[in-house]
Amino acid sequence: MIDQSLFNPHFISDPSWSQERLPTLVPAAGISVHHLMNFVVGHVIWSFAAPIVVIESCVPRLAERPWLGRVGITVLLVLYALAVVVVVFFHEHTRNFMASATQLGATAAVATALAAAAFALPRRPAASSGRVPPPWLVGGGAVGVMATHQLAPVGWSGSVLDLTVLSLGGCLLLFWSRRRDWDRRHALMVGGAALVVNTALSFVVEPLGGHTSLTAKYAVNATLMAAVIALLTWAYRRLLHTRAGTTTATLPEQSVLAIGGDRES
Repeated sequence: MIDQSLFNPHFISDPSWSQERLPTLVPAAGISVHHLMNFVVGHVIWSFAAPIVVIESCVPRLAERPWLGRVGITVLLVLYALAVVVVVFFHEHTRNFMASATQLGATAAVATALAAAAFALPRRPAASSGRVPPPWLVGGGAVGVMATHQLAPVGWSGSVLDLTVLSLGGCLLLFWSRRRDWDRRHALMVGGAALVVNTALSFVVEPLGGHTSLTAKYAVNATLMAAVIALLTWAYRRLLHTRAGTTTATLPEQSVLAIGGDRES
């Protein structure tokens, strides 16, 4: 509703915009299914879920606390409203294009319905018994799902493949995350997979804004990949450390002594 990129046929003055938009365009709605999948899924995973789970893995003892209180939420709402004003009145895309009232109304209705559903859904059910895959296997599967999403060919067949793989991966994630053996290591592997996939794709994507030397491009990409891996490694070690401390704290005294020796030692 703000930048209207889903509806604007000339949002970016580059041939790739039309090449990605037109093959799955639904004329009655003025929306490309390919763009819809890319924008919505991309922001849900890469703008919100992955950063949140990675940061919470870095501070696992605080991960259950809300990020913001009433003041913080109010400040962000005000900042967002100001950003909306800037985009609507000063952004070149919205100065030269305006979606129809039907498009904006339908978008608002969908957004409102999703927000209402988020509050109406019941709380997470009690954890069930059953095995879950090891974290490394969950991470490998997440890499496959997200790489498929990013590399699916433009067109109806690619969109169907993308939706199928994402739905299957989402169902498995929901199924496993409701079991007792699922912990933050598994979640970090999923969020970390998102960062690794996009960082890896930077090696094969042409930079925007003109020609860049291959040396500069690959040096920046390699530095970014090293930073992502370092961050994920540190977060995983933090989780292991916290998990070990929690396990030791819940052991009976005799077990602690058996691990650490007698009291005097």
